[in-house]
Amino acid sequence: MKEKDILEIFEGAGGLLKGHFKLSSGLHSGQYLQCALVLQNAKPAERLCKELASKFTDDNITAVIGPALGGVVVSHEVARALGVKALFSEREDGIMTLKRGFSIDKNDRILVVEDVVTTGRSTKEVIEMVKKSGAALAGVGSLVCRGKNIDFGGKFLSLLKIDIPTFKPADC
Repeated sequence: MKEKDILEIFEGAGGLLKGHFKLSSGLHSGQYLQCALVLQNAKPAERLCKELASKFTDDNITAVIGPALGGVVVSHEVARALGVKALFSEREDGIMTLKRGFSIDKNDRILVVEDVVTTGRSTKEVIEMVKKSGAALAGVGSLVCRGKNIDFGGKFLSLLKIDIPTFKPADC
């Protein structure tokens, strides 16, 4: 699948929004990719996540984890495509953690996934949690990367790289 195909899926699902948006990073933007509008439908969710999973088939992944909320569906669908367990992390007292009985084994090879990466902050928090568990970080994947020069310290692949300008709230 090419980037234009990914963008067409987003546009067709109404997932490319225009307006004024406050991002989780605190920055603002005139456009927003609402992955939930794309992922609410099983067929495009499966198609996109299978494509993302195909980039990691040779990495011996044993578990896929994504941060709640945006990474929940992506982690499940990518894990399903790879035939491994799906986990998601949540913040507790501002710290990314596993809850609900989820656990990571020190022998796991973890793929961290996200719907959209802008600054990479949430993803980096999940990576830190994985490293503290003693498991190996096998890679990072996202459906969309809005950020520039993002380094997670290893393999990072995104289906769509798109430059949507962001600005500080004071510049609104």
